[in-house]
Parts: sequence; structure tokens; C-alpha cells
Amino acid sequence: MLRVIDSSGNPSSIHAEGRAARAVIDKARADVAALVGADTGEVVFVSGATEAAATVIGHGWSRVFHARSEHPCVAASAAASAVRTGCRVVSLDIDASGRIDPAVVASAVERDAAAGCAVTGEKLVAVQFANNETGVVQPIAEIAREVKARGCWMMTDAVQAAGRLAIDFRACGADYLLVSSHKIGGPKGVGALVVRKGAPYLPLISGGGQEGGRRSGTEPVELIAGFGAAAVAARNEARRAEIAALRDDLEARLTAITPEWRFIGRGGERLVNTSLAWLPGARSETLVIAFDLAGIAVSSGAACASGKVKRSTVLQAMGYGEDVADAAIRFSLGWSTTADDIAACAQAWADIAGRTAPRRNVA
Repeated sequence: MLRVIDSSGNPSSIHAEGRAARAVIDKARADVAALVGADTGEVVFVSGATEAAATVIGHGWSRVFHARSEHPCVAASAAASAVRTGCRVVSLDIDASGRIDPAVVASAVERDAAAGCAVTGEKLVAVQFANNETGVVQPIAEIAREVKARGCWMMTDAVQAAGRLAIDFRACGADYLLVSSHKIGGPKGVGALVVRKGAPYLPLISGGGQEGGRRSGTEPVELIAGFGAAAVAARNEARRAEIAALRDDLEARLTAITPEWRFIGRGGERLVNTSLAWLPGARSETLVIAFDLAGIAVSSGAACASGKVKRSTVLQAMGYGEDVADAAIRFSLGWSTTADDIAACAQAWADIAGRTAPRRNVA
């Protein structure tokens, strides 16, 4: 990014400076495509996954089906589209493990068709690749097969999964895939919408015709360069295994200090860097503040909920009561997390637990 930021070239210009800027974007596009197993021509650079979701969902579908555990950018875009275009939004149930059964998706689409609702080609199904709170991984390829068999299009939010799972856009069956740079260690303010060739597409932002006419506006070359570099670094399977080991070590340390800790999604497939935990009798707001004062950043609910500490809607969708939804916090490990960070987090909890544990009269 530092090498690129001093360049004055506009990538749409044909002079030498412009061609140099275009070369930076082309390389980054290839690197992002390689991260998710897509062709370079399928990658559209946007400001982030929120814009990408709004672009796809705002296409003008007659129906939008989405899991109850979807990220707010998907759910809110669907709700806004319902207001603007009159499309019907159908929420799909998830099970107690946080997964959505492909049969549930198929049944919802079939019920809609049986009711005589629009042609199937006008319908979109949106399911996250992996959840942003629990880290639970969805059976995307199986869901996509059910969706395609019923003539619908499919979008998957892979923001959390990119760099933490091996993703093959060609094989997973989705028509649209969302990725954000900052989730893989790149700069904020840039992301990618991956669009399968032949899938319906209506630009959200029109103007100068950049990104092959799919997203207008002069490209932020330095941000895209950083995104591409992060995509290269994220293709590191050995590092994924290291992070998984660190996550498991953290959970073991917390449990050793306080056996009452419970971890959501632990029994199934989940992301290597995510640990959603709850402590009976505790409140997430109290825990977030206590860890923050100890120099440890944890979160509650979706991190982009405008800085609010709020009840987890994902856990409510999984069937958990308020006692769990109000007590859950998320530990997220990043590309730079070390064993020392894990030890520091565990020590912080030991100090917090020591101060907050009820005093006993042992006299």
C-alpha cells in the first residue's frame, strides 16, 4: 500500500501512470480470485460486503429467502428491498447447532412455488458460508444443489470464511459470494463481490463504467493493493492450523479457571478463529467491559452493531433463551494472534474471576 499510495495514476487512464495503476488492480484481482477459487473476471471490487449484499439483493427479486442467522447487512438489505420493490422476504429457520438443513431451504422454496408465487428464476436464496458470531460452518454446496434444482439463484456471505476455510467458488454452487478485506488483515473500506458468469446483475452504482461496468467510481488503488496482499497471506493452511490450536488452548485455559464456561458450536464444524462462549449468571455487557479494562478486546453480537453491546439474535434463532443470549461473548483470533496473547487473555480472566467470585466464609 505504501508503494502504491504515492502513485498519481488513474487506472482508467491509458498513459503510463494509469497503466501502472491498472496493473496493481489486475494483480490484486487475480490474488483475491485465487483465495476463493474464482476466475479473475468474476471478481468485482466494491467498498465492502455491505455494498456487495445491497447490490445483489437490490437486483429486483420477487422473493428473497435468507437464514435467520444472517449478518445484519443481508437481513437489512432484504428488508429495504421489500419496502422499495415489494419483494417478499422469507426467513429460514436454523437448528440448535446453528446450521440450516438443506431440506428446510428446499421446502420453503417449494411452498412458495405451490402458492403460485412468481417464477422461480426471480428468487434469491442467501445463506452465510460461516456465521460471524458462532463460527458455525454451513453446508453450502448441499444447499446450493437444492436451490439450483428449484431454479433459484444463491448468494453466500463468505466474509468470515475467507482465509479461514478453503473456498472454491466454482465448486460450492453459489452464484454470488461476498468478501471483505479487513477480515483477512487487509485495509478497511474495500471488498469483493464475486459473480458467477451468467448470473443476473444490476449495478448498484453507475457512472464511469469502472469494474467492467459493474461498479462505477474511481478505484481506490492503494486499498485494493492491500486487499490483494492480504489475500496472498491468507492462503496459508499451516497458519490456519496454528490459529485453531490457539483457539482450543484458550478454551481449555478458560475452562480450567472457571469450569462453568460453555462454548457454542463446539461439537460441529466451525471456524478456526472463533469462540462464542457464555457463562451462566453473567451478563455479556459486564464481561465485555471487564475484559476491555484488562486490555482484552472481546465482543457481543455482531461487531458492526454501531458499538452497542446487545443481545445475540443468532443465539435466539438457535433456540437459546435470554439467559444465554444475554451472557454470550465472542473471542476472535486474528492473523497476528500469538500464544502470548492467549496466555494474557486467560490471565485477564483469572484476575476478573478472582475479583467477581462470591466471597465465602471459611472461618
